[in-house]
Amino acid sequence: MPMSFTYTAKDAVGNIRKGVMTAEDEQEFLAKIREKGMYVTEYKERQSNVKTVKKFKTKDLAFATRQMAAMLTSGLTLVKALDILCKEQESEAARNVWRDVYENVQKGESFSDSLEVHGSVFPTLMTSMVGAGEASGQMDIIMQRLSDYYANQNKISNTIKSAMVYPIILAVLTVAVVIGVFVFIMPTFSQLYDDESKMPALSRAMMNIGKFMVKHWLILVLLLFAIIFVSVYMLKLPDVRMKWDRFIIKGPAFGKLVVKIYTARFAQTMASLYSSGLPMVECLKRSADTLNNSYISMKFRDIVDEVKSGETLSSSIQRADIFDSMFCSIIYVGEESGALDEILAKTAEYYDEEADSAVKRLCSLLEPLMLIIMGIVIGLVCAAFFPALYESIGQIG
Repeated sequence: MPMSFTYTAKDAVGNIRKGVMTAEDEQEFLAKIREKGMYVTEYKERQSNVKTVKKFKTKDLAFATRQMAAMLTSGLTLVKALDILCKEQESEAARNVWRDVYENVQKGESFSDSLEVHGSVFPTLMTSMVGAGEASGQMDIIMQRLSDYYANQNKISNTIKSAMVYPIILAVLTVAVVIGVFVFIMPTFSQLYDDESKMPALSRAMMNIGKFMVKHWLILVLLLFAIIFVSVYMLKLPDVRMKWDRFIIKGPAFGKLVVKIYTARFAQTMASLYSSGLPMVECLKRSADTLNNSYISMKFRDIVDEVKSGETLSSSIQRADIFDSMFCSIIYVGEESGALDEILAKTAEYYDEEADSAVKRLCSLLEPLMLIIMGIVIGLVCAAFFPALYESIGQIG
């Protein structure tokens, strides 16, 4: 579990710095301080008994940043805006988080440090942009950018959920039909024959499957849970996760659609961070992390190294072979014109629409698949049921 440390340190020119930093342990905390070029003179673990939420949802962050942007733009101080935001929270856990942030800022801690204390509750992107806003004195503008960013992310999330409703319903119906056919319909075929060996081969096979499912349903349920557990465990292994994440963006039919969704998210994040004044390297790291794809993160480590060595961003991304060539060309134009932030913002708007279309097309690929499976099951039932029924009627005659 992440730990929070309050510290007093000196920077390279001898200035005294105070703040709060989150790290997994004491060694990581000291390493982070050294990376910032500071020397710690005093530090201690910060204890907090605040009951907090595990992680704010995107819609909660969109609401909070929109409210903060409105209040800061109207002239309210940061402390007063945080106080009002605390009172507007519906859940007690969320109210406790914002109350703790408010109290820390009131004591003199920076807003970004107060957010970082809560670890994963606030995303690192938000903490980074707030820190940039404090450094530039443009907190109201930063909050507005964060509001727009999280509103767009929430929109994409809602689009995915809405588009997935019909395929999920079809999937549930397909499973229900399969279970119903094998458990309730096929076992009744045995009543049509005195000797089951005289049944047509397909009818006998499906009837035996139904009997097996009824007799060993507990084993099948446990096997299903075992498959799910093993799958989840395997995806936590770095090598397996890397191959799976690569398959997601390189797979046939759906790969290009997934890349469009990733491109929209990357462009939005990159535009927000870069226009906030953060260094290019940090913008790249934060933007890649928001995609939650280990293969892309691995590729971006190479991109970051190349950018550090003086390579242009557009050429590095082009060689990484992640995004489409049009996006790389747009970045090249932005670099050449010196308006990368503006071009990224406009590109994000374009890819937002492309992402919406990609989500709908991805879900449309699932619908015929479910219908085909249901058709196959019903076809097998008909092929197994009617010959057996006709033969039994003939025997009665």
